[in-house]
Amino acid sequence: MGLPGITPYPMPDTLPANRVDWTPDPERAVLLVHDMQNYFVDAYRRDASPIPELVANILALRSRCAALGIPVVYTAQPGAQTLAQRGLLQDFWGDGVPGDPPAARIIDPLRPADSDIQLTKWRYSAFQRTSLARILTELDRDQLVVTGVYAHIGCLMTACEAFMRDIETFFAADATADFSADHHAMAITYAAERCAVVLNTSDLLTALSRDRASRPREQVS
Repeated sequence: MGLPGITPYPMPDTLPANRVDWTPDPERAVLLVHDMQNYFVDAYRRDASPIPELVANILALRSRCAALGIPVVYTAQPGAQTLAQRGLLQDFWGDGVPGDPPAARIIDPLRPADSDIQLTKWRYSAFQRTSLARILTELDRDQLVVTGVYAHIGCLMTACEAFMRDIETFFAADATADFSADHHAMAITYAAERCAVVLNTSDLLTALSRDRASRPREQVS
């Protein structure tokens, strides 16, 4: 029970075909940095792939978003959760983030800025028991760029729920990481086929530099 030790593996070098042609728009998007806490990142060797690439790519996206005024949202699970708070997560993953404060903190290279939004996260999806949906509505944003860990768990479940809330989602293939190359490939394949557009960081950076998307936002009557 609990997190596995994760063997180094390379970031995906081939992306699945996307079923839809959504385009990231800096006036519509929000960047999500999902659960990049010491507890979760410590399952990896920080000096081996995919972690250096993961951190560098999230930093690049965050920097571009800051320059363009794109909101950045961080999720983090609290430490020392009670059994009632853990619910069924306890059966699959044990106690979760321990009570020592460093374990629950976002890793130092990605420490949130004062202007970033920080949410306490309780379940796989970042929408469950949080104000993420309300925040997107209040910001008049209907696109979500997903980064962080773990690709096939919280990142994918968040992308699925965003899709079900009619939020166009962009899954950053090389700004997410997972338990293994196979898990990572499964996550981006499912996302591309069922709920999101899968792109590499370089393509996201290019798209988010545009003044506007190639397609206007659809009006809901």
